[in-house]
Amino acid sequence: MTEKAIETEQDTADGRTLRGRRRRAQILEATLEIVRRDGATGVTHRTVAKEAGITTSLTLYYFATLDDLLIAALTSVTEAYTLRIRELVDTDDDPLSGLAELIAESAGSGRERALAERELSTLAARRPALRPVARRWRDNVAELARTQTDDPEAIEAVVALSDGLCTAILLNDGAADPDHIRAVLRTALRGSTRG
Repeated sequence: MTEKAIETEQDTADGRTLRGRRRRAQILEATLEIVRRDGATGVTHRTVAKEAGITTSLTLYYFATLDDLLIAALTSVTEAYTLRIRELVDTDDDPLSGLAELIAESAGSGRERALAERELSTLAARRPALRPVARRWRDNVAELARTQTDDPEAIEAVVALSDGLCTAILLNDGAADPDHIRAVLRTALRGSTRG
């Protein structure tokens, strides 16, 4: 095979791969839109296909089961949170303030994504296949809390408060105050060995 033929074959394969990634992203975005609008129970291969403007067989090609689709949708949401928290843990002088700001975003620009993540995480209580992905938020918050204390109860309190604060923010219509959120989180760390 000539060099030009190899390049053409690679370009074709790369083009297919790129189209496949775009199609997957399109399906996942349609899934998240349905979750935001109708809740997780509104997600089926048929509703996702309709939302994405594609055939149901294409959604089944990329995601053979509904659990596969829901896991991928939840993963796409939690990956964004994981990257943000990882950045706070690795580079921020005050990661707790960063976490408070991330939680506060649930009242503003991050509301739709936070709502989708909460819906899918709640669904994980009924669908065991979703649980490992749903736990990532809690695991990441615990890792961040460990930068402040090594007290397991304080870490658990920060994780529980973070979950509860996110839920409370989604239930309220007003803005969220990152300073208040940070103060509440700091309260959970009082009495710990490093908080």
